[in-house]
Amino acid sequence: MTLNAFALIILAGLIHAGWNIAAKKAGGDSRFAFFTSVLMMVFWAPLGWWLGRDAVPGWGTVEWAFIVASGLLHVAYYVILLRGYRKADLTVVYPLARGSGPLLSSLVAITLLGEQISALGALGILGVVGGVFLIAGGPGLLRAAHDPASRARVHKGMFYGLLTGAFIASYTVVDGYAVKVLLMSPILVDYMGNFVRVAVLAPTVLRDLPTAAVLWRSQWRFALLVAVVSPIAYVLVLFAMREAPLSHVAPAREVSMLFAALIGGHLLNEGDRAARIGGALLIAAGVTALALG
Repeated sequence: MTLNAFALIILAGLIHAGWNIAAKKAGGDSRFAFFTSVLMMVFWAPLGWWLGRDAVPGWGTVEWAFIVASGLLHVAYYVILLRGYRKADLTVVYPLARGSGPLLSSLVAITLLGEQISALGALGILGVVGGVFLIAGGPGLLRAAHDPASRARVHKGMFYGLLTGAFIASYTVVDGYAVKVLLMSPILVDYMGNFVRVAVLAPTVLRDLPTAAVLWRSQWRFALLVAVVSPIAYVLVLFAMREAPLSHVAPAREVSMLFAALIGGHLLNEGDRAARIGGALLIAAGVTALALG
């Protein structure tokens, strides 16, 4: 992995952790995802038009198929992530999602796309997985919790985290192929997918406009923050994919867990902070091994 790609991933990780904390505090559902997508379209429209005016007319069926697939996968990912945040702790849902997704992405890249990984890189992936395990509760997850309500909340967090991770793996492979093989613009892949997301989510909002209006008034600030910064984080990752193997970039994104554990645990007052920070440090070590390997 090049130093430039690694720097892009570190910056993206910090931004990613920040917008996930904002989304958690918003407590939104699919309507919040719609608000975010619409605001993304509006805020980033000048850049989208500038880059797309020459490139988009040249797209064929294959390129548009990848845009539609990317948009649909991102919708599923975001809606399930928001639901997990409403039902469980961010410091359980987020690390499981961020850990399982890149692990699956790396396995696909190695087995299906023919990418190679060194022994040190493989050790780095194991470090990421081990760190995620610690953050999600460590050995305590394998034992019955004394508090049934707490155990149920952790189990919900595990379910939504792992399901979200599956969709992260899916869109990572789809978008990675688009920018690495089809040589599509990382910015346009993300921006044009917004049109798909808005079209899919609009019926949910239109079915109950009064409720949507109430939610908008309470959530628009969080939605605007996510709309402005989240594309930056993901586009930085897509640019990193152009310079480094997908099997390295995907797990290395988990450096965001270090920021989420430190920032989110403090802001959201979620428990087991020591174990979760320890897990985040293990993830950071795994990321370093990936960068070197």
